[in-house]
Amino acid sequence: MFPMKNFKSLLLLVGIWMILNGCNSANHNQRDRVADKVTLTMIVSGNKAALGEDFELDVLPRMVHERFPNITIHVLKLPDDQYYTTIKTKLAAGEGPDIFRVFPKIGWSGVVELSNAGFLADLSDLPFISQIDPGTVKDMSNKGKVYAISQGIDVLGTYYNKSLFEQVGMKDEPRDWEGFLETCRRLKAAGITPIVMGDKDPWWTQFSIYQLAANTVYAEDREFDTKLLTGERSFTDPMWVKAISMYKKLYDEGYIVHKSLGLSGIQATQMFIDGKAAMVFDGTWDYPVLSARGAVDFERGFFPLPGNEKSKPVWQVISTASGWGVNASSRNMEAVNQVLNYWFDPESELFKTWVEFNPSISAFKGVELKNRIFKESYERYQSGEKTIYFPNQVWPGGITEILTMKLSEIIGQQGTTPMDVAEAMQKKLVEINKP
Repeated sequence: MFPMKNFKSLLLLVGIWMILNGCNSANHNQRDRVADKVTLTMIVSGNKAALGEDFELDVLPRMVHERFPNITIHVLKLPDDQYYTTIKTKLAAGEGPDIFRVFPKIGWSGVVELSNAGFLADLSDLPFISQIDPGTVKDMSNKGKVYAISQGIDVLGTYYNKSLFEQVGMKDEPRDWEGFLETCRRLKAAGITPIVMGDKDPWWTQFSIYQLAANTVYAEDREFDTKLLTGERSFTDPMWVKAISMYKKLYDEGYIVHKSLGLSGIQATQMFIDGKAAMVFDGTWDYPVLSARGAVDFERGFFPLPGNEKSKPVWQVISTASGWGVNASSRNMEAVNQVLNYWFDPESELFKTWVEFNPSISAFKGVELKNRIFKESYERYQSGEKTIYFPNQVWPGGITEILTMKLSEIIGQQGTTPMDVAEAMQKKLVEINKP
């Protein structure tokens, strides 16, 4: 018979064992969840994925909730113009979301302006920051602190239909401005629309002008914008007027689809994938829809719009992409950090899924280039040769809106000249810089 004293001792040991194991289990569970149910809000810019699931709207909330059952993410995705207005209003009213879209450098919705205003939380201590390309981290930092996580690296260029190029005897990509115009002439003469653009969406008008300016303005003076902001240079500089004149020529010569101001970006994209136009100016972010199969099947190519003279090299617009920042006033910082650490942990399933969805070139170390169509552009970025950032990442808020409005006047044949565009931009800059 088992002695009572020993039996009581056994019960005591069992009780201690159960308590200890219960605590260990609780501690283990705490690693994967926060204490209470939390609803996080997130507002981003862009269009919902045309095909299948959208990462930010569908995949991210679902996978986070699967990992952390007590965290729910509500995501709102708005077109760019609506996003700027909405986020500005909400942040000013103290009603900003927990997570929101942030752009690099100093432009409106840029990391410098938003962090200076106190809207962004310092993310410098998050463990995955060391896994990101240093240049990308720098573009999302201010005064030595990291305030946002970039989606990656984005490239502006020209997507083209290789089959239509071959039909007009163009086996190679054009490497200078005259060669590009010759390509357009051949396509037009063959009854093929050379270029389609969705200029009804104002931001589309920027896709070619920045590429042209890369070869006329920034190839001659990479510090142009720095001097512009200090008053040493002006938008009325002959190099900017030249870029705008080249832009105008594409429309004057009928190389851009007729009545492009009546086409949305979605409609322009559809024309391209249906084989109804040979080229479209766009960026890495639209690769998923531009590579989708349309009415006909064809191989795509991608090259920088060559605004250079024959004797000079081509420059390309390549820069840190927009990303995500955290509201400094968020009341759910613990939950936000858990989400970010899961999302950007290179070993996590969420990170691997994000890499598959992400059209931008990854800035995380060790992630291979997924879309080989951007191989040459990525090599340019890595070398740092003949590349420049997106100019609107540096300009003060309001300049880009003036540019797109005046370019729309050129497209609409309202008699607006390249100098009119340049003067309007410079006038706006002077107004902004007034004390």
